[in-house]
Amino acid sequence: MQIRELSVPDAYEITPKQFADDRGVFLEWYRFDRLEEAIGHSLDLKQANTSVSRRGSVRGIHFADVPPSQAKYVTATRGAVLDYVVDIRVGSPTFGTWDSVLLDDTDRRAIYVGEGLGHCFVALTDDATVSYLVTDVYNPTREHGINPLDPEVGLRFPDEAGELLLSPKDTDAPGLAEAAESGLLPTWEAARAYYASLNNGGK
Repeated sequence: MQIRELSVPDAYEITPKQFADDRGVFLEWYRFDRLEEAIGHSLDLKQANTSVSRRGSVRGIHFADVPPSQAKYVTATRGAVLDYVVDIRVGSPTFGTWDSVLLDDTDRRAIYVGEGLGHCFVALTDDATVSYLVTDVYNPTREHGINPLDPEVGLRFPDEAGELLLSPKDTDAPGLAEAAESGLLPTWEAARAYYASLNNGGK
């Protein structure tokens, strides 16, 4: 597989090598050792999630408190989504910027989203099925969101998404500036310190 760091630090695009024959296709969509080479530590996976979304569905921008937050390794097993990672770490040199990766059942890419980053996707097909490996169980008291339509973030949704469908939870979420002013966002310093602890075996 090929692993490429995105323009948002601590987020990576993973492109697997696919082996096709007359029976179908085989690929490795997750390799802990290859990812560890890129990010400096292996993932201590705690939960696996799957979502199925109608075309136009937007999920996010979601994040969790640091530490421990929740790193995510995400792929689309059916259909297609455009997946976004947003740097919401106050003090980061790329604060407020985002990057995106097309996840689909053709190239079968994955995206790794480090702790403290914002995550969002929009479904480009009906029944878009997304699977997530995550490093902590869901904890609603530590989970937060930013409005994905916040013009300050400026996510660009492709035309093939059609009419956007959002949950009240996401549309009621604060914008980036409001979340920063209220102290809701993780900091670059806290995130980097947590990454360093993971790279040292959690010490």
